[in-house]
Amino acid sequence: MKTDNEKYNEAVKPNTAFLNELKTKLPDFFSKDGEFDLDKFKSQLREYDIDELKDGYQLNFIGKDYARRQAGEMPTTVIVPDEKQNQGEGKNSKNLFFTGDNLEVLRHLQNNYQNKIDVIYIDPPYNTDSDGFVYPDSFEYSDDKLKDMFGLDDDQVERLKSIQGKSSHSAWLTFMYPRLALAKKLLSIQGVIFISIDDNEDYNLQNMADELLGEGNFIAKIVVASNSSKNNSNYVSVTHEYVLAYAKDKNYIPNNWQVKKNQYDTYKAKAKQLIKKKLSSDEIHQELLELVKYPRFYEFDHYTYADDKGIFRLDNLGGVSNGNNQSELIHPVTNKPCVKPTNGWRYKEETLKQLLRENKIYFGKDESVVPALKRYLKDYDTANPKSIIFFDSQASTKWLQKEKLPFSFAKSDSLLKYIISMVPNTKNSIVLDFFAGSSTTADAVMQLNAEDNGKRKFIMVQLPEKTYYTNKDGKKIPTKGGKDAYNAGFKSIDQISRERIRRAAKKIREGKELSLPKDFDGSFKHYRVVKPVKQTLEEIDDFDPNNTNLFTNMVEGFSSHNLGIAGEATGEDTILTTWLAKDGYSFEADIKKVDFAGYEASLVEDSRLYIIKDGWTSENTKALLNKVGTHQLIVQTIALFGYSFNIADLRELEIGLRQLNSSINLLKRY
Repeated sequence: MKTDNEKYNEAVKPNTAFLNELKTKLPDFFSKDGEFDLDKFKSQLREYDIDELKDGYQLNFIGKDYARRQAGEMPTTVIVPDEKQNQGEGKNSKNLFFTGDNLEVLRHLQNNYQNKIDVIYIDPPYNTDSDGFVYPDSFEYSDDKLKDMFGLDDDQVERLKSIQGKSSHSAWLTFMYPRLALAKKLLSIQGVIFISIDDNEDYNLQNMADELLGEGNFIAKIVVASNSSKNNSNYVSVTHEYVLAYAKDKNYIPNNWQVKKNQYDTYKAKAKQLIKKKLSSDEIHQELLELVKYPRFYEFDHYTYADDKGIFRLDNLGGVSNGNNQSELIHPVTNKPCVKPTNGWRYKEETLKQLLRENKIYFGKDESVVPALKRYLKDYDTANPKSIIFFDSQASTKWLQKEKLPFSFAKSDSLLKYIISMVPNTKNSIVLDFFAGSSTTADAVMQLNAEDNGKRKFIMVQLPEKTYYTNKDGKKIPTKGGKDAYNAGFKSIDQISRERIRRAAKKIREGKELSLPKDFDGSFKHYRVVKPVKQTLEEIDDFDPNNTNLFTNMVEGFSSHNLGIAGEATGEDTILTTWLAKDGYSFEADIKKVDFAGYEASLVEDSRLYIIKDGWTSENTKALLNKVGTHQLIVQTIALFGYSFNIADLRELEIGLRQLNSSINLLKRY
């Protein structure tokens, strides 16, 4: 017997996802039988003298139809809660971490997070010789099935299959296309996606993003310059990469984008170090002058003075804004009147005295130097984001090494803070990264929340890429790039990702012990997205609902124990969690247990009852009908796990609900 999702996936065409999206936005162009009325659509375009059907260009690559089909498929995996984490340190957290194939996770999130994500940042494989990318999918269908699905001939089938295990442009585009298509649907109306990339796939990525997100929603192509010098080219050493930014709909994006000046925190920290050394004003000035010669501090070229109130630049105190004020300013060291500007002071006498009391006037070495006004950087620390930015590309990696978390080439947390804070009105946003890596994005979200009392939540997704392989003798051997991680006790990359979140939260708590918000969220709930084991799938195939004697407990095949993973989840936990996502509920949904003559079912948000585990009897049906009939239980839908019921029990429940004239919708799922 096939599951509901498997039946759906068999009927999926390359344009299924596109047609489903059209149905939600343009229902008037669909007939009663669900067919798109192309002639009607063409006439609407012609009415306005537009012929978009003939203009424009397309991005074509081997595997595009297959990628489009993948974007329309339902998940074939289950979501297994890590009960040890979720009932332990992550119990009260609203952050989420998913271990699994990000394509499957994105499919699951389509129902409960569609149009809800405010910021997406991803750092996908760059398809370089050194990053190890190869197309990870293998075509599960026969050649005949592929021909039927896509209308291919023998040669075209061979070309399609040629991308398997390859790192070609077509392979990379086939890999990225469905993920980007699904990510777009998750973005809120004011949502923005940022994608890191380098020159290898920059051109293709922008063409793909133009097609999926729309050329009109392109915001910027940001050049991120690195402070590291590499011998990574035969010609010119490449010390930059890009971040492409696209909106879900640019018409809804505020245009007043402001960010802290690039490297503001780093520059401020350097200045504090100089002040602690008790250098003279001139010595501090000279040190800061040297510092701003470095490209990463280019925005601070005027802010080369510092005192215990912060970093400042000098501004002219002379002028005639408020008349020609000729009052005296006494030098604090020589006690002599300072030289005045040619036109006198620009401020009235009482304002000048106030500035003096606030220590906002800078005096030179003696009275021969005209005093100046201090303009503090903290009052001007924001600016419009720049298209070229500079960040320390090695800072995160060095910190991870210090923490004994082996991870090469981690993204800069300062860069991620800059990107996330770039979008206005996102202090309460949901931030998604489905190529989590070392979880730099989660670290950046927590840092920002600690700094501005924000309520941002993160969703991280990371493939459990192993740091070892098993040889023919059954011995575990570290992979080429995973030796340090394996020796440190990390058997997969996602373990490093989660541990980085814990260490980063600890660092934030220790650094901001007194000023940290009381509701600071430094943890996460953890879920594993996995395929059912072969035995469970075989039992599903063999299931016969007409058999009145069920000998197999189908539910426990989905427990973390039977799936061979950690987490202490029962099969009921797994099925319920998977269905919550399917039915649009968040992972924070309110769940209550309801007793029906000794059988406990789950009531979600007081509106939907889930009956999952086996053991349901006539006595339980009577108890349910009694509670419904006496209005002790008011629900709109009852969803039950079909494999836990034989046909007789199902019919008894259906008949009982009908006899009550109940409007309850009974969903039978397989």
